[in-house]
Amino acid sequence: MASLCAPLFVTGGFWLVHDHPPAALAQTGEKRAPSAAPLERAFHGELPQSVIDMREMILAAVHAGDISMLEDAIEWNEILPDFGPEGQADPISYWKRISADGQGREVLAVLANLLALPPARLAIGRDPENAIVYVWPYLSEVLPHALSPAEEVDLYRLVPVAEARAMLAAKKWSWWRIAIGADGTWHTFRKYE
Repeated sequence: MASLCAPLFVTGGFWLVHDHPPAALAQTGEKRAPSAAPLERAFHGELPQSVIDMREMILAAVHAGDISMLEDAIEWNEILPDFGPEGQADPISYWKRISADGQGREVLAVLANLLALPPARLAIGRDPENAIVYVWPYLSEVLPHALSPAEEVDLYRLVPVAEARAMLAAKKWSWWRIAIGADGTWHTFRKYE
């Protein structure tokens, strides 16, 4: 009996993450029942405590205005998060160099703005306990040309108008993004081109 329920559970999980039926069901012509409300793209549920802890470590640097305090969050990981090709060797120096103020405060402001919005909640990976990854902003997981009016407002809160327009025209996310795993591992913080 349990083996018969497993495909239904997996299929249901797929729909929750992707909001459309898997290709196998689409090919057979099966349709899912219409839902009363559209699936939220932003996750508004409770974050796991380990994610909250990592988020708070990052925000501590933001609230202090000191980019070097991100070292604590970086060192908490077993492996170095993905900070992009230029930021891997020395992320703190890199963030200071690319910040308009030269101290990394512009990058801290980006982090604050990203983490002020809700994340996307993605099921990635094979480990059942740590397969969920939280990605800020949730907008980075939505095609820019498919944003609702309220989501466009969130976009303009994060991104300068010229860059937002370029994103909308290119139909792809090209701004900063941060991801933290369900176990509190900081996976990435980088700007996408």
